[in-house]
Order: sequence, then C-alpha cells, then structure tokens
Amino acid sequence: MTAVVSQRPKPSGFRISKRVLPYVLSLPALLVCIGILIPFLTSVVYSFQRYRLSQPWARQFNWGDNYISFFTDPKFWNTLKVSLLYAGTTVVLELLLGLAIALLLQKRSTLNNFISIMLLMPLMTAPALAALMWKLMTNPGFGVLSYLASLIGLQDFRWASSPSTALFTVVLVDIWVYTPFIMILLLAGLRSLPTQPFEAAALDGVPRSFVFFRITLPMLTPYILTATLFRLLDSIQQFDIIYAMTQGGPGDTLTVFQVEAYLNFFQSTNVGRSAALMIILWAITYFLSNIFIKNWLRLRERARGQA
Repeated sequence: MTAVVSQRPKPSGFRISKRVLPYVLSLPALLVCIGILIPFLTSVVYSFQRYRLSQPWARQFNWGDNYISFFTDPKFWNTLKVSLLYAGTTVVLELLLGLAIALLLQKRSTLNNFISIMLLMPLMTAPALAALMWKLMTNPGFGVLSYLASLIGLQDFRWASSPSTALFTVVLVDIWVYTPFIMILLLAGLRSLPTQPFEAAALDGVPRSFVFFRITLPMLTPYILTATLFRLLDSIQQFDIIYAMTQGGPGDTLTVFQVEAYLNFFQSTNVGRSAALMIILWAITYFLSNIFIKNWLRLRERARGQA
C-alpha cells in the first residue's frame, strides 16, 4: 500500500507585510481625522471672511474683523456670560446631585441595582424630546407642573416664558436629563474603590464625615474630574434643550454660543460671524479641557507616587 502524504494547502490570497500592517490598521483613524479636520478648517476660513448667503457676490476676506467686532458687541459678551453661567450652574448642581445619589446607591444590592437602572431612563431620552415634554408640562395654561406650582401658592408661574425664570427652567430640564450620567460614573468609581481603608476606619471608629472628606472624596477625585469634564464640555455647547424650549429667548436671555451661531447662520445668513462664534467656542472648550486633563494627570502621578 502506498502511503498517502497529506500536504497542507498553501495559503492563497493577498498578504500584507508586517512593515505595512501598522499603517493599514491606522488608516481608519486617519480617515476620521481627515473627516474632522476638513469641516473645522473650512470653518476657520469662513471665520475670516465677510460672507453672507444672501449676498454671495460680496464675499471677501476681512482678516479678523469678525473677531475684532466681538469686543465691542454687547450681544457677544451676553452670549459668553449666559454660556458660562448655564454651564457652571448645570455642572455644579448635577455633580452634587449625582454624587449624593451615587452615595445612596453605593451598597451592592438588587434594589439599588434596579433603582440605578431606572434612574438612567432620562438619559436614554433624546434631549430635544425631553425639552418638548417639559415644555408641555410647564405650559402656564394646562401644564401639570404649573398646576402643582399653583397648589403651593405660585400662581401664574411663567417658567420658560419669563426672562427671570427661563434659565431656571432649562437648567431644571438639563439636570433631569444628565444627572444620571454623572451618577453612573461616580457610582462605578465608588464601587471600584479599595475596601481596606474603609474597613480600617470602621475598626478605629472614625466618624463618617471624616471618612468621606479624607478618604472617599480624595480617592474619588479622578472620577469627579472625568465626569465634570464631560459634562462641562457638553453643557457649554448646549443647543437642543435651550432651542427646543425657548429658541434662545425670551429676548436674548438664553442665547448661548450654539443658539447664537444658529441664528446668525439661518436667520441672518451671516456665515462668517457664525463660523467665528463656533471657533471661539472651540477655543474655550480646548482651554477648559486642557485644564482638567492636566489636573487629572497630576492626580494620577500623585497616586502612583503614594503607591
């Protein structure tokens, strides 16, 4: 009998050399970067132009006049003030509320896990839809929240239709939508902390306030910075909640950067000014993110040094 010698089939098809493979694998990331840079650089070019869609024949470079005009424009300073006030108020309140909820749900149990899942429901709602829902609930004529406010003596509470309460109303909607985001991040951080310091503190009879401020809070600081950074960058660019509820009004009460740029582009057809506003917003977010990232890296290096 002749022995049948099995031969392994030779691999067929196109093969990539090991030298070229890293460049091929990084190609999708390169394409994404190009896709991001093209509209960004286009916006930079537009921001240095006097460009209106209603007057395309008058398009020309003005070499920074759009930016210079902001320094003497009260509307720009109002936009900057409203944007920073809105971002700071929402982030601080959401951080405090999210931390409090995370501390209440820190212990692992079936009930706490169920509550944490249910609290994520607002985060799964589109912000524009949430704003429209709250707009109906705060309607002075038939809104359920207006009815509840009247029961405690707040008759004819104007909510988002009054300049004095419009900011309060949109901040309330933002808190309802985004507090679960901070809560779930801080809850994950709390549950990942090492148990040895807390067990030692319990054995020594250390007060809970001391444990929170001297053990829990310092160890949780990187998670707090991460949550704050994400929410700060998102809230300073807020558009859908504010526009869906108030369109930036009443008047210019809530004309944040995104709303002001939108109105300049679609109502005034002023592409140059709208692009300049968005570049300034990018510069603010870049500056703030650098501050938070540097602090986060400093805390990480300190933690490694202590370890």
